[in-house]
Amino acid sequence: MRHPRRHPRAVVTGGAGFLGSHLCEALLARGISVVCVDNLLTGTARNIAHLAARPDFQFRRRDLTEPVDVLGPVGYVFHLASAASPADYLRLPIQTLEAGSLGTRHALELAERKRARFVLASTSEVYGDPLEHPQPESYWGNVNPVGPRSVYDEAKRFGEALTSAFRHSRGLDTAIVRIFNTYGPRMRPDDGRAVPTFLRQALTGEPVTVTGDGSQTRSICYVDDTVRGIVALALSDHPGPMNIGSPFETSMLDLARLVIGLTGSRSRIRFIDRPADDPAVRRPDTALAYRTLGWEPRVPVREGLRRTIEWFARELPVPRSA
Repeated sequence: MRHPRRHPRAVVTGGAGFLGSHLCEALLARGISVVCVDNLLTGTARNIAHLAARPDFQFRRRDLTEPVDVLGPVGYVFHLASAASPADYLRLPIQTLEAGSLGTRHALELAERKRARFVLASTSEVYGDPLEHPQPESYWGNVNPVGPRSVYDEAKRFGEALTSAFRHSRGLDTAIVRIFNTYGPRMRPDDGRAVPTFLRQALTGEPVTVTGDGSQTRSICYVDDTVRGIVALALSDHPGPMNIGSPFETSMLDLARLVIGLTGSRSRIRFIDRPADDPAVRRPDTALAYRTLGWEPRVPVREGLRRTIEWFARELPVPRSA
């Protein structure tokens, strides 16, 4: 695949978040300087504190509901700004919709002014509770537009539509990446998603809470692999949509048991009510990413969880019970 030459400077919206901070690191490692834009609503300055002194890194605290500009040339605009966990987007429904609508518009307009390649961080949630499994990019999804999860699902679906409109009507160089469940260091212990919740509970000796009967599945991908896929798509000329995620599919009950085993915890599993519109299955068809980018996950799940456990064990204030 052709890798067009672009200016080695990127804007990363949502760059102080879990995934955004890892993306900033990966870009810097490739010699691409970074302007990180974040309002710190769900991200934290701690995630990028180790980058602050670098001359090729700049942080700007901005809310993308207002237009944003950056002095100087820019080759890439990565739009990650959004609440991403159910705990956050259920708490911040209007802000989540605004990040996907106004925020996407302002990020697209910045890319247009700079003649930069625009990369939208979309999500597997655009597939909703899928009736097709695994999910290829050609699948249109099964989404409840008025359910509790709709503020995130529809924000991302609108973001995809707006990105496509800029590409087709204005000739903007764009790409859409559909990111599946990602985990790793810097996830908040109170994030609300399965991996950080299970890890926090196991490491502190609390019951590990599994929703429903635990038969629902997810495919979890270590953050380094996800970021590598995002960067590879950005450096290509492919417009997407493109799935980036792991083909390793596991039930939530089996994942909880794996976490308990890897942490050596004495926690027991407790079943709780399953949230509304919670997808029954989730696994990406990644043939397109492999065929066009040569991308596939490299970090085995046990190794990725081990690295994540080490980080959580250092971060959690409460020691694991004996």
